[in-house]
Amino acid sequence: MAAVQRIVIENCAIATVDADDTEYASGHVVVAGNLIESLGAGRAPEGLENVVRRIDASGHLVTPGLVNTHHHFYQWITRGLATDHNLFNWLVSLYPTWARIDEDMTYAAAQGSLAMMARGGVTTAMDHHYVFPKGSGDLSGAIIRAARETGVRFTLARGSMDRSEKDGGLPPDFAVETLEGALAATERTVDEHHDASFGAMTQIAVAPCSPFSVSTELMEQGAELARRKGVRLHTHGSETVEEEQFCKELFGMGPTEYFESTGWLGEDVWMAHCVHMNDSDIAAFARTKTGVAHCPSSNARLAAGIARVPDMLAAGVPVGLGVDGTASNESGELHTELRNALLINRLGAHREAALNARQALRLGTYGGAQVLGRATEIGSLEAGKLADLVLWKLDTLAHASIADPVTALVFGAAAPVTLSLVNGKPVVENSRLLHVDEDAIARSTRAEAQRLARIAAQG
Repeated sequence: MAAVQRIVIENCAIATVDADDTEYASGHVVVAGNLIESLGAGRAPEGLENVVRRIDASGHLVTPGLVNTHHHFYQWITRGLATDHNLFNWLVSLYPTWARIDEDMTYAAAQGSLAMMARGGVTTAMDHHYVFPKGSGDLSGAIIRAARETGVRFTLARGSMDRSEKDGGLPPDFAVETLEGALAATERTVDEHHDASFGAMTQIAVAPCSPFSVSTELMEQGAELARRKGVRLHTHGSETVEEEQFCKELFGMGPTEYFESTGWLGEDVWMAHCVHMNDSDIAAFARTKTGVAHCPSSNARLAAGIARVPDMLAAGVPVGLGVDGTASNESGELHTELRNALLINRLGAHREAALNARQALRLGTYGGAQVLGRATEIGSLEAGKLADLVLWKLDTLAHASIADPVTALVFGAAAPVTLSLVNGKPVVENSRLLHVDEDAIARSTRAEAQRLARIAAQG
């Protein structure tokens, strides 16, 4: 058996985001194979064998890799549209275009979304894909292929919609699946692609889209399917005031009550947004350990409101961060969400006490790992965990005069990524992706965006 190879990173600040928020002003991390072998203050131990790379990381901060908990990759090719709409009007405006996507478009859009996140420090990505037009090809396979090529850890939340305009939903009739078809395709995706093992690079979740695009039968049977298969559940919840009104008119109850009635609260569930939550809603999420994907930029872009993140955290609700689709967050970067989560929550009731820099970093790392059900593997720098970590350069003009490195990372400009490891393997070096061609992706995404616009214009 070949001896395990080691990477040694030294002379850097370290924010472990472990249970004690342990930090080192100048420390080291030793990576052995795909695991963190050791870390601590000062230089690495002498006499380490098979060191294939030793990095002097002076002027850098090492953190766990960022974990994205909500996204819609396909929207990369519809950025910059409907920029002055609220959620419902935005959806009505864009659904007819999204319903024209095909496999080539979806693959290119996934490449663009993944590339932008990875070069900004994301080591675990997820995609909630729920648009499957008839005859559009293997969309799930295309997305998973793009993630594998980029080199990031990945969760595909296989979405679905079966409530169209004729049933009182928002999507056009030709954009949805049947109940039976959605369930069968979701189960097939789990069977073909889900890896439940420690260190898995690809996992699948069951993810009907939202209460206003999905029947109650699909919610209930989707939950049954997920639990039978032992995978997680994901959907949108409590995003807008209009959604709450919709649920009360259609189901006679608010979103959280509806989710509980359909089996959609539990420690294997996480919801995107959760902006409009009252005290009893938060208590229900805390009691059941239902997770939340907080998407501050998208919520602001669509004027959805300010999620009560400080109250959720105080109650014990697991909370991670999400980019959301890039038709409502055109930057497509998760590291900007660290800053935006902190700033936007300070506009709420808790003001300057809402979140601090270390809480924001925890949302984007360990919180995300909790929400995806992978907190024993990723999300903090600890011996025995997977070697998913990021080396942020903080000694340039943008950050050098900020004494505290975590404050520099969260409050400051987007920091360059000198090195990003996923499973112990370099994915980004000096802010450039190693496994895919960014310039080629930029060209292909532009071409596919233009092709989709032409097809949509033809009706």
